[in-house]
Amino acid sequence: MEARARTQFLLFLALLVYTAFNLVPIIWAGLTSIKHPVDAFTIPPTIFFKPTFQYHYEIWVEKRFWTYLVNSLIISGAVVLISVPIGTLAAYALSRSRTRHTRSILFGLLTIRMFPQILLALPFFIMGGYLNLIDSYLIMILAIVAINQPFTIWLMRSFLVDVPIELDEAARIDGCNNWQVFWKVILPVVRPGLVVTALFSLLLSYNEFLFALVLTGSQTKTLPVAIAEYGAEDISYWSLSAAGAVGIMLPIALFMLLVQRHLVRGLTFGAVKG
Repeated sequence: MEARARTQFLLFLALLVYTAFNLVPIIWAGLTSIKHPVDAFTIPPTIFFKPTFQYHYEIWVEKRFWTYLVNSLIISGAVVLISVPIGTLAAYALSRSRTRHTRSILFGLLTIRMFPQILLALPFFIMGGYLNLIDSYLIMILAIVAINQPFTIWLMRSFLVDVPIELDEAARIDGCNNWQVFWKVILPVVRPGLVVTALFSLLLSYNEFLFALVLTGSQTKTLPVAIAEYGAEDISYWSLSAAGAVGIMLPIALFMLLVQRHLVRGLTFGAVKG
C-alpha cells in the first residue's frame, strides 16, 4: 500500500511539473501583455512591475480586433456544424461496414490528411479566384472542412467501433430503421465522443493560419492572421501581440470549461472494457 501511495505521489509530481512547464509560455504571454516594453525586455526578467492594460485596450478597441474574433468564430462554428455531422455519418458507416474496401477507404482518408497544407493552398487559391470567392467566408469554410474531414472521420470512428454492434441489432429487432438506430440509439451513446470531435474540429479551424493567410482579406481576416502582423521592429508590437494571444485563447478556454465534463468522459470513452 505504501509503495502504491509513493507511485501515485511521484506520478502526481511528474504531472505537476509537466503542467507547469506547459503553462510557462501562457504565463509569459500574459505578463508581457500587461508590461511596458521597458519591463518586458529587461534581462533578467522583471518580477515586480506596474501593470498596464493599455495594450489590451489598444488591440481590442482601437484596432478593432473583435471584428477578427467574430470572423474566426463564424468560420470555426460553420466548420464544426458541417464537419462533425458529415464525419459522424461517414464514421458510423465505416465502423459498421464489413466489406474489404473499408480499410482502403480509411487509408485513403489518412493519406489525404497527410498532404502538406502548403501543397493545397495554391489550388484552393486558384479555385477561389476563379469562382470569385477570395475574401469570403465560404471559401475558408469549404477549405478547412475538406482538409480536416479525414481527421473528423477517423476520430469519430474510434469512438463508434467501441459501441457493440448488438445495440444496432437489438434496435432493429424492436422495429427501428437504419436512421432511427443511428439517431436514437448510437448518438446518445457516443455523445462524449461528439464533444471531443467538435472541440478538436473547433481548435483546428480556429487556429488555422496558412489557409486564412492565403484565402482571406480585409473583410474576413481571422485572429491568427491579424496577430501575425505584429512583432516587427517596434518592440511595443510584441506587447500588442501578447495581448492578442491572450485574447485569442479566452473563447477556447471558456468553451473547454463549459464542456469539461463531457470532454473527460469522451477522452476516456472505451478505455475500460469488461
